[in-house]
Amino acid sequence: MPKGYILVSYRDAPNDENLSKYAPKALEAMTNAGAKFIARGMPVATFENGIQQRTVIVEFESTDAAQAAITSDAYQAAFALLGDVERDVRVIEGLE
Repeated sequence: MPKGYILVSYRDAPNDENLSKYAPKALEAMTNAGAKFIARGMPVATFENGIQQRTVIVEFESTDAAQAAITSDAYQAAFALLGDVERDVRVIEGLE
């Protein structure tokens, strides 16, 4: 079964105070759900129509596990701490 990935791109940057409240709770919720964080932060470089936005890539054993993690009560409680941000959140299937 292919791995599942959550890709998050922030269209509006969260404020530092809210991010500092959200991050440890989100990390705990995701790691308890089996997450492996692959990358997070601002791009080193962008190409074509790329934009400078915070991006997070998280790996799970399956797309079902990724969807369960992002919709879990624990993660949703953490997300509420982030405040009013606009994000693009996707669950995609790995190639293997």
